[in-house]
Amino acid sequence: MTAKIIWSEIDEAPALATYALLPIVQGYLKGSGVDVEMRDISLSGRIIANFPDKLTDAQKIPDYLTQLGELSLTPEANIIKLPNISASIPQLQEAIKELQEKGYDIPDYPEEPKNDEEKALQARFAKVLGSAVNPVLREGNSDRRAAASVKKFAQKNPHRMMKAWPEVSKTRVAFMDGGDFFENETAVTLDKATTAKIEFVAADGSVSVLKEKLPLQAGEVLDSTHMDVAKLRAFVASCMNEAKEKDVLLSLHLKATMMKISDPVIFGHAVSVYFKDALEKHAAALKEIGANVNNGLGDVLAKLDRLPAGKKAEIEADIKACYESGPALAMVDSRKGITNLHVPNDVIVDASMPVVVRDGGKMWNLNDELQDTVAMVPDRCYATMYQAIIEDCQANGQFDPATMGHTSNVGLMAQKAEEYGSHDKTFNAPGAGTIRVVDTASGTTLLEQNVLPGDIFRACQVKDAPIQDWVKLAVNRAKASGAPAIFWLDETRAHDAEIIKKVNTYLKDHDTTGLDIQIMKPVDAMKFACERARKGLDTITVTGNVLRDYLTDLFPILELGTSARMLSIVPLMAGGGLFETGAGGSAPKHVEQFLKEGHLRWDSLGEYCALVPSLELIAANTGNAKVAVFAETLDEGVTKYLENAKAPSRKVNEIDNRGSSYYLAMYWAKALAAQDKDAEIKARFTKVAADMEANEAKINEELLAAQGRPSDVGGYFKPDPAMADKEMRPSATLNAIIDAL
Repeated sequence: MTAKIIWSEIDEAPALATYALLPIVQGYLKGSGVDVEMRDISLSGRIIANFPDKLTDAQKIPDYLTQLGELSLTPEANIIKLPNISASIPQLQEAIKELQEKGYDIPDYPEEPKNDEEKALQARFAKVLGSAVNPVLREGNSDRRAAASVKKFAQKNPHRMMKAWPEVSKTRVAFMDGGDFFENETAVTLDKATTAKIEFVAADGSVSVLKEKLPLQAGEVLDSTHMDVAKLRAFVASCMNEAKEKDVLLSLHLKATMMKISDPVIFGHAVSVYFKDALEKHAAALKEIGANVNNGLGDVLAKLDRLPAGKKAEIEADIKACYESGPALAMVDSRKGITNLHVPNDVIVDASMPVVVRDGGKMWNLNDELQDTVAMVPDRCYATMYQAIIEDCQANGQFDPATMGHTSNVGLMAQKAEEYGSHDKTFNAPGAGTIRVVDTASGTTLLEQNVLPGDIFRACQVKDAPIQDWVKLAVNRAKASGAPAIFWLDETRAHDAEIIKKVNTYLKDHDTTGLDIQIMKPVDAMKFACERARKGLDTITVTGNVLRDYLTDLFPILELGTSARMLSIVPLMAGGGLFETGAGGSAPKHVEQFLKEGHLRWDSLGEYCALVPSLELIAANTGNAKVAVFAETLDEGVTKYLENAKAPSRKVNEIDNRGSSYYLAMYWAKALAAQDKDAEIKARFTKVAADMEANEAKINEELLAAQGRPSDVGGYFKPDPAMADKEMRPSATLNAIIDAL
């Protein structure tokens, strides 16, 4: 029986890189008993799949995301998932526009629905917004670490991006001291299965239903909280004053892509406080043109073109006055004048805060110079651990990638755990009153929050089975590695207090003799991990879903230079495997360079590494010895790839992603030719390896000839396959070797 690997078709740089790599993988595995097939779960693909009624038969595609979600619930699942866009509203709108220009009859996204039809349309688009992919596929918990060969290479060849911390640093992470999600959180563990609903009870006693049906399992942890937006706005104003007084940059670090309901609202409040004078003065005109601060200052500026020239100039002058009177803002692109407050998805906390640490506590200012910052991370649930690593660096200086120990992660994320599954339970309070979660059968109020107009309410769930699996995975990793496993949980936070009870219970199900397993508050756990890293010692961080996301960018960026080089294995609870290939935060910049000068600097090392355990899983489940040979030799090929420094260069007319995948293919072929476990494979790849080595100069010449000019792949969100294939496979010599397999 033929086994199947599903390779996800996604977005931006990793999508382009797939055109170079996938033909190699498919060609090598031909006849091995493994088929590698693509499934389109890109942003454009998700949009198309959700609007079949608007499209011709030729334009329609199946809802592959739903199909893969169903597959992940089976033992046969073997999915290699590349990083996809967690779409913000501006990205969604850009993708819709591109599809419309390609002849797809996709409706415009209604930012402010005016009737039931537009409300239904907005709800339909909500299925593709934010992190629509990960919660569907992640039917298991996360084991994220650097492969031993990758970590060894990083220590032997440390990246050079680290900048020294100054003797005096004014940088700090600023967070609210009250009114945030942390303070207001309440939680309960369900003693039996039931169904609940979420209601808003107004001050006059009238009741409106916000969510009709919320199924709950026995043993499930349910929590609710809210953010007081008046206190949020006061916090932003206070940080503005502090940054101005200290002469440092003001910056805001959120996850507006993943937390697609709450964080854009928080972002909008920051924008409206900073530009308060201009926005309030021109509120009527801005409302008329549909400017939405939740989409950032960029949305406001873009829509000014809808106004008469005189009015537009007046508003622009008043916005400029806000810049002049307020603190300097951290910049996304100094040359283009793009600030931290222009677009919600331009500064994503899990990517931005590690860079602050890496850059000596600094961010870029308007003059394209690094400067200290007051980094606003409003909610204390996670902000305090960032302040802990800032303080560690201020006391001890910069980390050294050549000697740092490895900090890996075991993350609780299965079945839409915690905040990343909260989108359908997040609401802006429609007025003063109470938002409550009510047991439908008994009428009992399970949880409630007293809110004021505009406050952000959020409820989260964590099912019991994923928690048990998470604890088991943590124990197994501690046994396999010998490193301490630290649960990052704070007993003073309501949600964590419930989780701690379960962790202490389920640890008793395992033999933990000789293991160092502890529970620490995030601040203390960060201090512990930093201290060990500086001593060259390894630590396993065992965290919830959000900290999993944050820490698996933070430490890899410091240790390896990028989180894209991390191995992310998700043992699915049904027995299959999901293999994730790193982070895509830098992917837009890579595409920009590729389109401009034909050089793609995306490193597919994450894909190379993910394919190894994917093949190993098939070999283990089927007993297919050929597949085991391909897995073992690919691992050898990856080691050679690293030892010979064949990663893409950042500079045009030097090796890029296409050259890297060629060298990976050659080293893999050499390992296949050298092995003696399978004579048929040895004979087949002896010629392949010889041809690749003999034609090395010619292949490199053909690959480099494709650089130094603009590249056209026929679209950003939906490239033309033929055009992308032509650009990403420019070596006729290499193509002939691969296509002959």
